[in-house]
This record gives sequence, structure tokens and C-alpha cells, in this order.
Amino acid sequence: MYPFNSAVGKAGGGFRWAWPVKMLLLSVALLGLAACAGGGERPACAGDSFNVGFYAYFAPMSYSANEDPASDGFNSHLGYEADLLTALEVMEGPGTTFTRRAIAEWDGIWLKSAGPDFDMVGGGITALDSRTMDASGNRVVSFTSGHVSFRQSLLVRADDEVELAGYGDLTSDRRVGVLAGTTGEARLLQLTGLADADGVLAAGTRLETAQGMVTADGSSDYTIAASGESANLEGRRMLYPPTDAMPQVVYLGDVLGETELLEALASGEIDALARGEIGNRDAASVSGGKFVVTALDESAEVGGFTLAADDLERATCIDRRINWLTDNRSIGYAEWLADSQVFMRRAESWGDDY
Repeated sequence: MYPFNSAVGKAGGGFRWAWPVKMLLLSVALLGLAACAGGGERPACAGDSFNVGFYAYFAPMSYSANEDPASDGFNSHLGYEADLLTALEVMEGPGTTFTRRAIAEWDGIWLKSAGPDFDMVGGGITALDSRTMDASGNRVVSFTSGHVSFRQSLLVRADDEVELAGYGDLTSDRRVGVLAGTTGEARLLQLTGLADADGVLAAGTRLETAQGMVTADGSSDYTIAASGESANLEGRRMLYPPTDAMPQVVYLGDVLGETELLEALASGEIDALARGEIGNRDAASVSGGKFVVTALDESAEVGGFTLAADDLERATCIDRRINWLTDNRSIGYAEWLADSQVFMRRAESWGDDY
């Protein structure tokens, strides 16, 4: 078993070293057993407590039991990400706990884990490198492993399914609702030609903002990206296209997020809602045939949680557990929708020491 010890013995006189070597090996083995039993240094997130912020209005990914911020149920977390976090809490070993608090405003939500109030933030947030940096370009947060994949899409009234089958069908007589600062908005602008790949708005695009009407000149001074926008475009309410081949964009959701957009679609205030496929398919499913999903984006996105950029050890620890629960992303939204206990069962079969 120990070739080195055997060689020493055959060399003559070397047996005086065999016993100390065996004792050393035994000591190492005992230390290993102690670590497995809980005596060793445990992973950074095991037995730790996290203050988690979650977006309150993104059903079915992440949402509050009650939409009213003044209600008792506002901080009760529901949805796909809620069940994923609960499964993380029950994984074998010293438990990780998540104290959850709802966040009503979407704008820059991913950066809140860099502040004093939250250790981790989620809510169906697309993981983008540009979203890890603050306005000064400093990297202040990092994303965990992606736990869900999805694509952007349009939600339209059933009567418009054929006429609005793709982004190219969105002309200036059509109004598309978006939540500002989302990848739904950013991809809509890119796919309809209202913005280039960097988010620079097409020359002649007019926007109604809190500061008044502004007109893009084709320069980077008028930019809307998933990670933020030019200061002169903050508080935007309407976007008017420079040509008839592009749609109008209506900005809603400041108060009740996606709920306002769905109500606007139902009332006819907007003709389409541009956002992730998961939320749109859920809305179509519960609409009783009133809404349908069209115009699936060819590009896929990955959603994750954010932690402070210098919280690397705990992020790595959380990553390992998320990867286990999702079986390296082979278990995702579709599997959870079919069986909401899928993550809990994975948690119960977690074989790590912590």
C-alpha cells in the first residue's frame, strides 16, 4: 500500500522511518475524517445567512405574494427562483438561509447586491458583463452560474397572431410596451432597427422623457442598452420611430411592473409586449386564449443572481450548489413548471459534506 515504506525497509536500517511515516499518514487520514464530520473548514456559504433582494413583479420567475408594497405578503417570495432558493436552504450540511425582501423598482436592480442592504439579488435577471459595472465603469457585482435559459419574444392579442408574427411586422402604426432597462427593451430596439448592436439609437428617433422631448442624432449620446441608458433618456415614456418601418415604443411598469403592461395589452393601449419568453408564455397560458406568443428571438439569454464582486468565495459556493440543483442547467423552467418539487428532490440527494 505504501511503496515508499517498503523500499525503506529493504534498504536496511530504514525501518526506523517507517513508523513515523505511518503515523503521519494516519494523522492526515484522521484530520480528513474530522473535516468530513464537520471539524474542517466549511465552504463559504454553508451555514451562512444572506439578505436577498428579489424583483416583485416578474411572474412566474420571481414575484411577491401580494403586489402591494404596504402588504404583509409583499416580501413573501414566489416563483421559479423562490423554489430554487428554498432548495438551496435545505441542502445537506449546515444550512444556508436567505432572508428575502422584495424590490419594486427594476432599474439597475442587479447592482443592489453591491450595497449595504443586500448580499444577493435576483428576479429573472439576464447575466451580462455590462451589468456587473457601475456608472463609472467599476466592476462592483458578479453573476452566479446561470440557472435558467430563455429568449425574448412578443406577446400579442390572439387576433393579431398572424399580422404580428415577427419583429419585422412592427411598423409605425403599432405600439409595443416594454419595461425600461430590460433585455426585452434592448433586444426590441435592436431587432426593429431602432438601435444598433451597441444600443445607439437611429438618427431621428424621438423620445418623450421626464425632461421633455429629445431627438437622437445617431451618436452614442443617445444610447439605450440592457445595462443602462444615456442620462438624457432617463424617465422615458414614449419612443417615436424615424421611419414607418419601425414601431412606437410605450414605457410602462414603473408602479406594478409587468402587470401594467399586461393590462395595457388587454385594453388595446399597446399592440404587443416585448419581454422574455417565460413570462410571455405564462401570461398566454392563463389568458384563456386571449394572448399568444410570437416572434421568438434567435439569441438565447441566461439568468442568474448577483453578489458583490469581492464576495467570490461565497459566489463560488453558491454556484456549485446551483449547478447541482439544475444538473448543470439541464433542469430549468420547463422541468420546474411540470414538477415544482424537482429542485427539492435534487437538494435531498446532495451528497457533499456541506
